[in-house]
Parts: sequence; structure tokens; C-alpha cells
Amino acid sequence: MTVPSGRVLVLNAGSATLKATVLDLPASEPRFDRTIDWPTAAQVASGSALDATLDAIVDDGVASSSIVTVGHRVVHGGERFTAPVAIDDETLGGLDDLAGLAPLHNPIAVAVIREARMRLPGIPHVAVFDTAFHATLPVDAWRYPVPDDWLIDHGIRRFGFHGLSVEWSTRRTADLLGRPVRDVRLIVAHLGGGCSVTAVDGGRSVDTSMGLTPLEGLMMGTRAGSIDPGILFSLHGRGMPLDEIEHRLEHESGLLGVGGTDDMRTLLRRESGGDDRAALAIALFVRRAAAAIAAAATTLPTLDALVFTGGIGEHAATVRSRICGRLGMLGVPTPGADAPEGDHLLGRGPEGTTVIRVQAREDIVIANAALAAIGAAWAGQAGVATD
Repeated sequence: MTVPSGRVLVLNAGSATLKATVLDLPASEPRFDRTIDWPTAAQVASGSALDATLDAIVDDGVASSSIVTVGHRVVHGGERFTAPVAIDDETLGGLDDLAGLAPLHNPIAVAVIREARMRLPGIPHVAVFDTAFHATLPVDAWRYPVPDDWLIDHGIRRFGFHGLSVEWSTRRTADLLGRPVRDVRLIVAHLGGGCSVTAVDGGRSVDTSMGLTPLEGLMMGTRAGSIDPGILFSLHGRGMPLDEIEHRLEHESGLLGVGGTDDMRTLLRRESGGDDRAALAIALFVRRAAAAIAAAATTLPTLDALVFTGGIGEHAATVRSRICGRLGMLGVPTPGADAPEGDHLLGRGPEGTTVIRVQAREDIVIANAALAAIGAAWAGQAGVATD
């Protein structure tokens, strides 16, 4: 099937920001690209922040009638949504049911979808899921060692996140290495406000650090990542309510909890000035990221590339170098000075393992997936085979 090209509005609703991008595919340079902070939860629910974004798009010369489809990033698709899906009322009901799996992200994304459908009613809307890329995880990667009834009755299993970022990084890495995706084995370290590590074998996710929710795995900006679950029982047994435990693990831990800020640039500046608290936060971050990368490497037959993406992964050269410095036993080189902005090979080890930096471009993945989804819908309605 030929996937139609055209103008796509991508709405990426995060817990603190709304990123809006207009792409004229197949071109990758945005026609419009803007990120706004969510001022208050009420403004998310009322759609006023979305109104301001849509007004800015029109003011920039993009007519709503020229938009072929709207692609929405949704963090958690659960077991039901493992591929992009055209949004209707039934889909929205299914997304509502998943709110508890990603409480910081899914409810906001669904609110934006509802508001966007009301404001752009004549345009098809498509949900694209961060979890979908990890649908290829083998059972020994997604199964937790817990009782069967936890899985069967409660759906306790690993899903993984940052799939859109990993998918783009995989494509770009193959391009940079001059090899087809099917022949590349890599680890993608998405390091930003949220952090994860994913092992990719021939374009398929085979291991990832985030789990049932985005709270598992690496130390992050404000999230603790993996800790002894007995800590939770201990705190609750001493009288700390569960909602407070959840809030503090999600919002007051990670770099913020140890270093006093979730901004890596600030921590690096403070460390250079002799701040022990900042130095400890960075050391913890580096140790845990390197450990996760090393663990993920055990799931691959070879390691062709270690890819850094996300805000910290792209811009914090010192952090990248320290992580790589702990991975010499895997043949990972330690990059030197930072390369110019953009996608670059930063170093190659004696055994051929390459360190690569890739700019996160989830918007391109979302836009292409949205076009493909509506193309399949059009073909299906016309009775055309889509395989």
C-alpha cells in the first residue's frame, strides 16, 4: 500500500508541556514547531492552552483545512493498543481505562485529544503509543517473577516506554552506520526528564528498563527509578499514606531528591564549584545508567552501537563520557569533546562498537504513523488490500 503524504499536526502532550509540530511529510523540517508550558491543570482541561497553540499555528500561515490528520502521542497503550489507531469514542473509552498505568501522562493526553477533536472535527485523529514499539519483547523480558494471578487477573507485566524515541533512534543509527535496520544491534539510552535503556536487535525491542509504569528503571529527573520495594512497605508501615509515597517517588526523587534540582546543567555547574550534593546526584545517575546499559547488553549477540538521545543524552557531553567510561569492558569507547549539534558518530571502539548521538524526533515517527493509519483506514473503506 502507498502511504499518503501530506501535512500532519503532531500534538505531544506531556505532564508539564504541550509540544505542537506541523510537518509536511515526507519533509522532516517542521513547518511549525512550538512547546508551551501547561500553566495549570484547569487550562489543560478547558482547552485554553490548546486554543493558544492552534491560534499560533494559524497565525504562522498554516490553515487548519490544509492538515490531513492529527497525530497524538499517548504514553501507555496497555495490552489493547499495540499499534497506531484512529480515534473514535470507543477508543477514547479504552484510553480512559488506562489512566492508572501512566497517571502523569495518559489523562492529560486524553484530555488534549478530546479538546482537539472538538476544535478540529473534520480531520481524522490518530493515537500513537510509546509502548507499542515494545510489543516485540520476548516473554522472559516482559514477565515479572510474581504469582500467575497477578499477571492474569491484574495485568502486572512490563510494557516499556519511550518507544517512539527508540524507533527513531534505531532508524537514524542504521542510516549513520550505512546498514539496514535488520542488521543492527544497539542500545538506546533515552536520558532526559524521564530515562530508559532499550536493547534493539534488528529493529525489534528485546529488553527495556521501564516496566508496568514509567517509574521503573533508571534514576530520572524527579522519579526514583528502581528501588527496593520493601522501602514502600516500611514507609507505609510507619504511617506514610500510599498517595504520599507515590507522589514523592514520582515528583520529589531522582536528581531532584538527591541534588536539589532536576536540571542536569545546573547540577554540573554546581559540581564544578565543589558542591558535594550535586556531585553525588550525578554520580548516582551515571552509575545507574551504566548499569542498565550493561544489563541490556547481555540480551544482544553483539553490540554495534550505544545511542544517546533525550535532553541529557544529547547535550550533556560530560555525563555521556562518564557513562561510557564505565562500559569499557563492553568495547564502548569514551567520547571526547562534544560534537556539533545534530546526529553524529562520537567514537568507535577497537571492536567496532560506536557511540552515537541522535536528536529525539518522536514527531516524525508520530506523523508517519498517523498518515499510515488513516491510509489503511481509507483503503479498508474502499475495499483495498492493505498488506
